[in-house]
Amino acid sequence: MTVLKTSMRNFFAHKGRMALSAVAVLLSVAFVCGTLVFTDTMNTTFDKLFAVTSSDVTVSAKGASDTGETTSGNGKPPVMPASVLGEVRGAQGVKSAEGTVFSTSVTVVDADKNNLSPKSGAPTIVGSWNGNDARTMKITSGAAPEGTDQIMVDADTADKHHLKLGDDIGVISAVGTHSAKISGIATFTVTNPGAAIFYLDTKTAQEALVGKTGVYTNVNVTADSGVSDAQLKKNVAAGIGGAYKVQTAKETADANQKDVESFLSVMKYAMLGFAGIAFLVGIFLIINTFSMLVAQRTREIGLMRAIGSSRRQVNRSVLTEALLLGVTGSVLGVGAGVGIAVGLMKLMGSMGMHLSTSDLTVAWTTPVAGVVLGVVVTILSAYLPARRAGKISPMAALRDAGAPADARAGRIRALIGLLLTGAGGYCLYLAAAADKATDGSLWLGLGVVLSLIGFVAVGPLLAGGVVRALGAVVLRIFGPVGRMAERNALRNPRRTGATGAALMIGLALVACLSVVGSSMVASATDQLDKSVGTDFIVQSDSGQLITPQAVKAVKSTPDLERVTEYKVLDAALTTPDGRTSKNETINAADPTYAQDLRTETVTGDLADAYRPDSMSVFEGFAKKHGIKVGSTVKVDFKDGRTADLTVRAITSDDVVIDKGAMYASITTAAKYVPADSMPLDVLVFATAKDGQETAAYKSLKSALHDYPQYTVRDQTDYKQALKDQIGQLLNMIYGLLALAIIVAVLGVVNTLALSVVERTREIGLMRAIGLSRRQLRRMIRLESVVIALFGALLGLGLGMGWGATAQKLLALEGLQVLEIPWGTIIAVFIGSAFVGLLAALIPAFRAGRMNVLNAIATE
Repeated sequence: MTVLKTSMRNFFAHKGRMALSAVAVLLSVAFVCGTLVFTDTMNTTFDKLFAVTSSDVTVSAKGASDTGETTSGNGKPPVMPASVLGEVRGAQGVKSAEGTVFSTSVTVVDADKNNLSPKSGAPTIVGSWNGNDARTMKITSGAAPEGTDQIMVDADTADKHHLKLGDDIGVISAVGTHSAKISGIATFTVTNPGAAIFYLDTKTAQEALVGKTGVYTNVNVTADSGVSDAQLKKNVAAGIGGAYKVQTAKETADANQKDVESFLSVMKYAMLGFAGIAFLVGIFLIINTFSMLVAQRTREIGLMRAIGSSRRQVNRSVLTEALLLGVTGSVLGVGAGVGIAVGLMKLMGSMGMHLSTSDLTVAWTTPVAGVVLGVVVTILSAYLPARRAGKISPMAALRDAGAPADARAGRIRALIGLLLTGAGGYCLYLAAAADKATDGSLWLGLGVVLSLIGFVAVGPLLAGGVVRALGAVVLRIFGPVGRMAERNALRNPRRTGATGAALMIGLALVACLSVVGSSMVASATDQLDKSVGTDFIVQSDSGQLITPQAVKAVKSTPDLERVTEYKVLDAALTTPDGRTSKNETINAADPTYAQDLRTETVTGDLADAYRPDSMSVFEGFAKKHGIKVGSTVKVDFKDGRTADLTVRAITSDDVVIDKGAMYASITTAAKYVPADSMPLDVLVFATAKDGQETAAYKSLKSALHDYPQYTVRDQTDYKQALKDQIGQLLNMIYGLLALAIIVAVLGVVNTLALSVVERTREIGLMRAIGLSRRQLRRMIRLESVVIALFGALLGLGLGMGWGATAQKLLALEGLQVLEIPWGTIIAVFIGSAFVGLLAALIPAFRAGRMNVLNAIATE
């Protein structure tokens, strides 16, 4: 009980100093709990959505995906004849059945040809209005579509694009463009998953999406009372035969949920990873806090030991304070985590996915996990300072105002740090020298962990040299105040090392990812410059295939020297070793593609692969199956016949563009695949006549004005799009890493605040002999700056080493160029100085307000 009372007294006596450490625990726990609550809420939302939208049994075409997405080589949704509807209605246990048509391979535009598709990546769905949709949507304005000139839109899309009744809408599919006017607006009665949804009547949907009537993509079946979904599925399947896909509501919902969960799992574990980094940084803050509190209470602890307190009691007293800190920070963190989850839901809402707080899901495991994690991490962090407090000798404590430094422990720590750093460096060397990326990635991961731990351990040793070097450059210009700031930073190397290490971790990851991202962009740009011999690339950003009408428009464009079509065909390959590889793809293109993409070959000439009954394979496939130039491969085209194709070239695996592709000519593919089964083009390449690039670019954009679903890019556009994609990903990662950096800044603030308290008498004496308040504040700010720069220098150096090693592994995948983003690195380093200044504002202000006489009188 005495230990608890002492711990409570000390905890509340230093509540201001504990607050920053509690904030670090709070932020880390909040991020963990917020992630768990958000992903659980998303799962609950989609569970409800899929349960409501799934009919008792769904019948679809054999080629349809389990999640209902409509993709096929001709750009149209897989369909089944309308006669299936009658067969389904005749099955035992069927209460009702309704045929529907829908497609996701569409683009919808307004009267000005502005794309109405969501920018969040959610699909655009055009389908027939049916009873199943009426369960989840309510017509709130106008009426359901009737006739070819009417279309209905969901309310969220209408609000976002300011659409109203009577506005013109264009539905662009593989069939062509269908024009209609908005007849109604329907509002979701469940969560809107972010999709843009448009409805036509059934006949119009068939004509606009498939090009003919008398077909359906789905038949939604409702069971009679007392008939289970499983029994209904069995009855329906028996009635229509095995030519179609039949799924129960649960199977459909599970398939959709699995698709959602795969995305949510990636996001969940990525966010938890960043929370772990924040926890790691918070450990340094907590260790520093308790180490300094123990040092400042040395005489108090010595007195406790002198009057009979045991080592164990002192140890327990400090750990009890840590327990109180951990519980307080964790409980507040759980509450903040729910707030973060709600904030993420609002963010998703701004992107088009409207999540309701009524679905907010807080599983009992979430607060338990948050509190346990926060408390355990805090107690483990405080263990070393607590152990050090228990070892204080009563006489030594009463004789000295501070705990003596353990020189032997410092030497052992430095030795261990050097060994770990050396081991980490050697692992990074092995990673860079690896012949396979999979082997090297293991060494890279081990090298990152060992070198990070090594730098943390050796931080106090490095602090002396690095801080002196930084002081010579940054602090000496400030005269005596700068020299005092330098000496203060050097006074306790262990504290400086721990404070700098907290900042080092976040900045090391920033530097590493910056190097990797810049190298990826530079490598891809280099590959484009070396390999791509065409001027323009025509494609759909939403994944729509290119229709013959659009291809014709491209080919009729003036100022073009050549146009190359590019298709992808599914096939099964039987190789000379007798093995059959299913689910392979053949990239069929015009012979001019050998000029458009200068792919390096190991053997043979790629142009020969476009000869009749010829093909190419990639190096890895050739080695695996013993294929050489002249070998014959049996190619069984999906929806076509089997061909015996001769291998004329083997392409290198050391490429980025079309890595692992197998080529043949469109003419060869057309010989074995019927015209009505031949897939549409995935891409179209166009090359301008010499000196006509600018004119051809304008002409090509003009020719495709009536096809807004396609984008025309020259090489500059393509490089910029690639840079933007990687930049967006990095910005998102930097935003998540900001949490760790915020915690590190709190560590600097805490270190300075406790350091000011520790040096109260010294500050009073300096003020008494003439140091002004302004000089005192400057001294503390400069001390903070040099500590921040120390952490930044270590972090950026370490991160660039990791990034350079990671690029060596990327080089094995064809990304050959190493690029150090010096602008980013320098900006981060300079920014660290401002971080130091910001962190010192409050401690410097408090130091400046000290009463000189009271400070001198402090024991």
